[in-house]
Amino acid sequence: MGRRAVFLDRDGTLNVEVNYLHRVADLVLIGGAAQAVKLLNDADYLTIVVTNQAGIARGFFDEQAVHVLHAELKAELAAAGARVDAIYLCPHHPDFTGVCDCRKPRPGMLRQAALEHSIELSHSWLIGDTWSDIGAGQAAGCRTILVRTGYGAQLEAQLEAAAVRPAVVVDDVLAAVRFILTADQGPSAT
Repeated sequence: MGRRAVFLDRDGTLNVEVNYLHRVADLVLIGGAAQAVKLLNDADYLTIVVTNQAGIARGFFDEQAVHVLHAELKAELAAAGARVDAIYLCPHHPDFTGVCDCRKPRPGMLRQAALEHSIELSHSWLIGDTWSDIGAGQAAGCRTILVRTGYGAQLEAQLEAAAVRPAVVVDDVLAAVRFILTADQGPSAT
């Protein structure tokens, strides 16, 4: 059996939602995000960020700007004793680059991470604030959690009519991680 992972959306889940975030000066972690990641680290979950970055395809910024931002994200988490094991990004947008398998709600980033890190997707989770996050997690076979940060509170009101439904809706990433740790009863349960 492969390892367990928690896939985390970036914008609106780990950091405050900023349209087309690409500048380090605009990066603000959501309260409790670093603690949530540290809890996952301590419980021996792989922690993988999966993020759509259509601003690259749209020409708003280049991929290097995103890598610089991700280095800062890792540094801010490290300052709190937390780490992400990998970050996967989709630089595409169907209107500019055509359809790809990595843009959420497609599961390409999660499947790539599973191959590269020996992850058992059926024993893993995805935490996000949009239907595309939830859809990607479900398409990959993960359990999913919608957070109310970012766009999540707006989407929660549409839950009855939603085509995809998360296992649970919680306030933020820290609440999501606490739910996961309770549901899985530690890193060796399943």
